[in-house]
Amino acid sequence: MRGKHFDPGRLRHEMRLQRATRVPDALGGHAETWETVATLWARLEPAAGVVSRADGEEAEITHRVVLRADARVKRGMRLVEDGRILAIRAVRDLDETGRYLLCLTREETP
Repeated sequence: MRGKHFDPGRLRHEMRLQRATRVPDALGGHAETWETVATLWARLEPAAGVVSRADGEEAEITHRVVLRADARVKRGMRLVEDGRILAIRAVRDLDETGRYLLCLTREETP
C-alpha cells in the first residue's frame, strides 16, 4: 500500500473517529465516555502482530486502517463502524507523502 500507488477509491468504510472524555458522574467522580470528533472514510484490513514502542510497551494489533491524512487522528483514540470498535495503538504516515495515515489498531468488544 505505497501512497503514490494507493487508490483513494479503496477508502470504502465510513468510520467515526472518537476521543475519550471525562464527565462528572452522580457520585462526584468521573466516568469515561466517547465523543465523535469526525467521520472519515477508511480502508480496513485484518492484520496480526505486536507493536513494540520505544517506551517498552507492546500492543496487540488486529487491523490496519488507512485514512486520508488528518491531524486530529492520535494514538489513544478509536475508530467505530457499525458497532465495531478499533482502538488506535499507533499512527504513522503511510509513505511519507503526507497524504495518508496508517493506523495500527486492536478490535475491542463494546
